[in-house]
Amino acid sequence: MDNATLKLRGMSCASCAKNIEDAIRSVPGVKEANVNFGVEQASVIYDAQKTNVETIQNAVEEAGYSAYSLQEQQMITGEDDTEKAARKAESRDLMLKVAVGGIISIILIVGSLPMMTGLHLPFIPAWLHNAWFQLLLTTPVQFWCGYSFYINGWKAFKRHAATMDTLIALGTSAAYFYSLFATIFPNFFINQGLMPEVYYETAAVVITLILLGRFFENRAKGQTSEAIRQLIGLQAKTARVIRNGKEVDLPIEEVQINDVILVRPGEKIPVDGEVVEGSSTIDESMVTGESIPVKKQSGDEVIGATINKTGSFKFRATRVGKDTVLAQIVQLVQQAQGSKAPIQRLADRVTGWFVPVVIAIAIATFVIWFNVMGNVTLALITTVGVLIIACPCALGLATPTSVMVGTGKGAENGILIKGAESLELAHKINSIVLDKTGTLTQGKPTVTDFITVNGTANRNELKLIKLAASVERNSEHPLAEAVVRYAETQEVSLADVEQFEAIAGSGVQGIVSDRLVQIGTSRWMTELGIDTANLQQFKTEWESAGKTAVWIAVDGEIEGLMGIADALKPSSPAAIKALKRLGLEVIMLTGDNRQTAEAIAREVGINRVFAEVRPDQKAAKVQEIQSEGKIVAMVGDGINDAPALAQADVGIAIGTGTDVAIAASDITLISGDLQGIVTAIQLSRATIQNIRQNLFFAFIYNVAGIPIAAGILFPFFGWLLNPIIAGGAMAFSSVSVVTNALRLRNFQPKTM
Repeated sequence: MDNATLKLRGMSCASCAKNIEDAIRSVPGVKEANVNFGVEQASVIYDAQKTNVETIQNAVEEAGYSAYSLQEQQMITGEDDTEKAARKAESRDLMLKVAVGGIISIILIVGSLPMMTGLHLPFIPAWLHNAWFQLLLTTPVQFWCGYSFYINGWKAFKRHAATMDTLIALGTSAAYFYSLFATIFPNFFINQGLMPEVYYETAAVVITLILLGRFFENRAKGQTSEAIRQLIGLQAKTARVIRNGKEVDLPIEEVQINDVILVRPGEKIPVDGEVVEGSSTIDESMVTGESIPVKKQSGDEVIGATINKTGSFKFRATRVGKDTVLAQIVQLVQQAQGSKAPIQRLADRVTGWFVPVVIAIAIATFVIWFNVMGNVTLALITTVGVLIIACPCALGLATPTSVMVGTGKGAENGILIKGAESLELAHKINSIVLDKTGTLTQGKPTVTDFITVNGTANRNELKLIKLAASVERNSEHPLAEAVVRYAETQEVSLADVEQFEAIAGSGVQGIVSDRLVQIGTSRWMTELGIDTANLQQFKTEWESAGKTAVWIAVDGEIEGLMGIADALKPSSPAAIKALKRLGLEVIMLTGDNRQTAEAIAREVGINRVFAEVRPDQKAAKVQEIQSEGKIVAMVGDGINDAPALAQADVGIAIGTGTDVAIAASDITLISGDLQGIVTAIQLSRATIQNIRQNLFFAFIYNVAGIPIAAGILFPFFGWLLNPIIAGGAMAFSSVSVVTNALRLRNFQPKTM
């Protein structure tokens, strides 16, 4: 299956988004399509054997809208020049129409005051409320300012559909053409004992108010993508590359992998790479959220867009263009902002039938009022009010605007949320499972104790270190790295290994100089039938101190025992307390033996521990917790955590971990600080609360507005029957929803 992201134009409300979704899904070969009204994008999953992007674009165009594919580079760098020009042109067009419509509307309202108040107002000249003069003023507003409503409404009609534009076109046209008839044929009304009243100001003011609301809505929607623009703006524009022994300033687009780049104090690091010469401290806060500058020296990785603070250094480019950390962050945030939260399904179902039902209510309103009151004017006014106030725009904006701001805010805090579903589900979590190594701990264990069966005579301990480290050098496990680093400190040269094998959750083995070397857990040694009794007292003592005991067997006999300790991350105890205060059950999951695991758990304040769990059992343990009826989040950083991350309701990967773990997760903490988990859950809860507020605003406008506009509460709210009030309320509903979503930009993690 292939993925495509299409930029859409021509949408005016949530019904348009639903129409486009239906059009795309009707294309043979399309598996899934999600249209986000907030960012005006469609995310499509399709079978390339059955269809292509061009066919999907044609389907969108046949539905009456336009679509173009976002290029890969544009996904990284943001809006292209064409899109920026189109956005500016649309804003200018709206401003001009609002200005013209506003001036004319004021003149029409002043001219209509005698009719609306029933009073003789001598200070208003008679020609100002002349019907023909008002017709002359209203016509350009109706057909020039309101041109888009007619065009889009007609396109929807041809597809046997209806949208917000349909409602606006019907409502304002009813007021305009009724007034036109009364202007041309006033005697028709006089002969029936009625006044030939006109409502040109209603049509003009409603169109102007709706365009004004759309203008503010567009501006506010633009602000919801501020996080993306800020991230994109972080990247450096040029790089000082050393080529042929000379320093050359190049645009970062021209930097290639393995280029050596010079960075001076105060400069931005242009791309990702590895330090090859010099040292410095680097401010990585804009990417990781970590405020303390990080010391870097030869061999350390540096991240593009971070700021060099103190020294000069050279580094070799390892990732450029779309592969840099920043580019991947931007793509993940864009992907999340284009996704759809489950809570939005309700709004989607409502908007699917909303407009046709409103039209039916409007027709019924006209018939009932005309039959009950016998007044065609009152019947018309209530009908127009129903059509105008019942706009599903706010409903369509309620969820995506909050998701856009929430995921963007997450990126600012070093939290990458892959989709709206993950963001929503995170607020329901009641159990959180933490891997120990690399999650609770630094992930850089060191050998603290080492004892051999044969003592230190004849350099026995160095010979054993050589055998153990030679085998462990082939493993990626953090404990293996500790053994290799220990050998390096002892200046031991390593040997070649044959028949290396890693036994998941148990240990490693290999042949070194014709000797079988096996290194691993006590349980594995027992399974192999190797007697460990002679060193058991050291194992018990070390494990009670929170150290991991690693056995070394050579040719089937125990030769030594290593004690390895992995220091806790400074933030771990505070983060565990904060998670508990959020009402979460915190569980530790580790392959370590129970005694070591419980010692670490006591230190950080965790009560429930799953110890001696092999990697292939971790997912089953998560499933076991889920079977208790709990919503489970799993936090891990290693390859062996990937199945458990995928099994969990929400997988949270430590960004300092492996690519496999990050790919399997729903949320990634770039900095590796566990406080990010607390922030992610707080952000999820704040976003869902914001969405619920938006949905309340959206529904309450329609639930309360339609009955009032229809005149059901006429004795109490008769003054609200004016369609101008309805137009203002409708425009305000969309603006209020987007403005409420923008409050999320003020989100700050709470100190627990």
